Amino acid sequence: MQGDTLIKDLKNRGTQERAFKKLVSTYKERLYWHIRRIVMNHDDTDDVLQNTFVKIYKNIQSFNEDSSIYTWMYRIATNESLSFLKKRARESQISDEELQASMIENLRADVYFEGEEIQLKLQKAIATLPEKQRLVFNMKYFEDMKYEDISTVLDTSVGGLKASYHHAVKKIERYLTTE
Repeated sequence: MQGDTLIKDLKNRGTQERAFKKLVSTYKERLYWHIRRIVMNHDDTDDVLQNTFVKIYKNIQSFNEDSSIYTWMYRIATNESLSFLKKRARESQISDEELQASMIENLRADVYFEGEEIQLKLQKAIATLPEKQRLVFNMKYFEDMKYEDISTVLDTSVGGLKASYHHAVKKIERYLTTE
């Protein structure tokens, strides 16, 4: 099912259910890992992923096709993830930075985290980055997204993203060489 056909089928009440199942099966894993790199916990990721697909389903009629369905969904997943983290920090009455630090410490105990020590160190380094740099780094480094797509997801200029990525890489290198 091609992108244009999929979108048309998603917007058609008669074919929407089948098209949505196709959309979920096509993008579920990629969105899972995108969300997982932001919220870092498997159970939380599942919750945010489910909320993301609910939001996609409810809002598909308003998708105006200025971008690809993929970048539109990534934007929703990113916003859902960040909203989840902000809500979690508010409920715990801690800062976003303190929440990030505690999430990294909890990674070690997460039965779904199969990373080796160097991967844990990398995740700790990424967690020290400001939110925007963290998002840009994850999308570029792990997901190999084009700057143009990241620009659409984060609603930021390509030049700004390149600078954010460069700063993120330098900070991560510093963190890994001093740890």
